[in-house]
Amino acid sequence: MYLERLRVLNYKNLEEVDLTLSPKINCFIGNNGEGKTNLLDAVYYLSFCKSHSVSVDSQNIMYDKDFFMINGTYILGNQTTDIYCGIKRRQKKQFKRDKKEYDKLSDHIGLLPLVLVSPADEELILGGSEERRKFIDGFIAQYDKKYLSYLLSYKTLLTQRNAMIRNEVRDSLLYDTVEEQMSMYGTYIYEQRTRFISEFMPHFQEFHQNVSMGKESVKLFYRSQMQETDSLMSLMQGSREKDFIVGYTTKGIHKDDLDMTMNDLPIRKVGSQGQNKTYLIALKLAQFDFLMRLKNEKPILLFDDIFDKLDALRVNQIVQLMKDNRFGQVFISDTNREHLSSLLKNIDCDFHIYGVKSGSVELKESK
Repeated sequence: MYLERLRVLNYKNLEEVDLTLSPKINCFIGNNGEGKTNLLDAVYYLSFCKSHSVSVDSQNIMYDKDFFMINGTYILGNQTTDIYCGIKRRQKKQFKRDKKEYDKLSDHIGLLPLVLVSPADEELILGGSEERRKFIDGFIAQYDKKYLSYLLSYKTLLTQRNAMIRNEVRDSLLYDTVEEQMSMYGTYIYEQRTRFISEFMPHFQEFHQNVSMGKESVKLFYRSQMQETDSLMSLMQGSREKDFIVGYTTKGIHKDDLDMTMNDLPIRKVGSQGQNKTYLIALKLAQFDFLMRLKNEKPILLFDDIFDKLDALRVNQIVQLMKDNRFGQVFISDTNREHLSSLLKNIDCDFHIYGVKSGSVELKESK
């Protein structure tokens, strides 16, 4: 699978872009703020029906325009597939596959597997538990439709239960009804998260070993209140009085977290910038490898400005992985063309290098 052609109108600072892309490596070079990340975000949008960085769709429209449009032509197996997204101010978003609009956007998730590695990933280590749950949920949703459906249903019921608490509803039968449904959805989500972490860990440790050349030992631990009980419903029933006092639901799979360690210590406390970045890159490369094995398809891989803070040896290890043809189509953004050109000389495959300035994109070199 790869993205053959990308067309963008009025997306963030990209007024009009039309690119025929390399099926292997596409590099976007330019200073910060010129539009490199926005290009990668447009590719991300076509896979996930949303921006990675801006949650309100209308805020992605160029400031003086009334709409944006992103259109991608993909090669899936031996077939061409056209994906279109468009939104006008104060109107509903349109998302289409081969000119047919989706009934539900969730039906599209997983069609175009993609992994993004970006500076924002730092929040996985330094941010709150919500960031780490998003990582797990976004990952599993790409290969498990039932998981995504159950997750959305659980969140709807959680909002309902929190509203009941705030409005001081005391009807036990009503809580029982909501909590029974939450327990059904939440138990499945917990089981899939547990299974995922168990199966994912060896992939993660393998990639970290490669990139760090064995300098550090890393682990992931899944932490959930469900580990304290065999019934999510009884857990929520037992917390009702406390929930009435604090004003929200304190027990459930929406409180799950990941403990990230390096050399058996919390990496957020002991990791340097380079070690943190190595940890995150290994995490995302393992995500790529895990998805590839599950779907028998190489996901698109986006590297957004990741080489800063990495020493030359670790960068070289990442390049060697590309050289081994382990990846499919790769998009890279960077500020230093000479740096990227020297890396690409060591990789015997097709590539395009584009210059990006003030939202305009120009092909500079190809092979």
